[in-house]
Amino acid sequence: MVIETNITKMLGIKHPILSAPMGPFYTTKLTVAVSEAGGLGVLSHVTIHGTITIDEMKKSMAYVVEHTDKPFGFNIRTARLQPDAIKLCRQLPRFILENPKIKEQCVYLITSAGSPRLIYNKHFEKLKESGSNIKHFHVAPSLYLAEKLVNSGIDGLVITGVEGGGHQSYENISTLILLQQVRKKLPNIPIIASGGYATGEGLASALSMGAGAIAMGSRFISSKECEFHENYKKLVVNSSASDTELKTGIFGPARVWKSKKTENEHLVASKQEKKAGETSISKVEKELAELEMTYKGNVEEGTVYLGQSIGLIDSVESVSDIINTIVFDAEKCLKTAYNAIKKIPVSQIL
Repeated sequence: MVIETNITKMLGIKHPILSAPMGPFYTTKLTVAVSEAGGLGVLSHVTIHGTITIDEMKKSMAYVVEHTDKPFGFNIRTARLQPDAIKLCRQLPRFILENPKIKEQCVYLITSAGSPRLIYNKHFEKLKESGSNIKHFHVAPSLYLAEKLVNSGIDGLVITGVEGGGHQSYENISTLILLQQVRKKLPNIPIIASGGYATGEGLASALSMGAGAIAMGSRFISSKECEFHENYKKLVVNSSASDTELKTGIFGPARVWKSKKTENEHLVASKQEKKAGETSISKVEKELAELEMTYKGNVEEGTVYLGQSIGLIDSVESVSDIINTIVFDAEKCLKTAYNAIKKIPVSQIL
């Protein structure tokens, strides 16, 4: 059985599973593996010390199309504190347009942490007009933002709840509730659900509520192909759902793994408080350095972004095994639910 949805048809993929962008780290090899396995791999917005982001993204895109002929996507963080966002939004569409193979395979752009409007420039419009199938989604961690985004020109939304790892909203709404809110208010917008997904049961629940796919971060961190350090992967499989907490991240609240480092860190309460506490770009660089420490294996002293779904993960597996197992289990769940409904007399359903 193949689970076909509006998202699988839109993006030309076999399975309704995407890898969540996990910047500032590399996810190039992971992107290839996810796309090869029938999902959609997504390149992260890399900001590791000493890298020039635009060059790294170009290299990563070239690597992807060299190692797979399947569709893929990429992420741009458009936050106020992301100094290279404007350059990426202007130069990457032009680069994609000038490279036929990349243009053919790059079907998905996800903007996050800021305004989606930053991508709407003459270069992106030329790319769209050239016949590119690229679709633009933006992350919405709240109903308010989702409603605001609908008329901005996006093709769809990534609805992410507070269970997810990394940056979150100030509203602290779970994916379960947020997804229902958005579906009720915006029934026609294509949706990818994110935050708390790592199993077939999770995929089945998202599809049954009207999402067209799920995006997973922590589940793919604990894959053999992921570039993250083995110490990071061990944390995923050896931790419980209660081993994460919300603390103040670079762009606002962020879900992190509990450690000695996070014991004395606070959680920012509002966007106003966050802005008031922003002193200089050097503070951002310090926080990025703390994230990079974990990428290189120092999980005790660095900041570790992980979601509550780690409580569902107990092994490091290949990407293809992860995706195949999730799809198989989701099919079983959906068939069981369908068969249960068929046994109920029509009169009781109506």
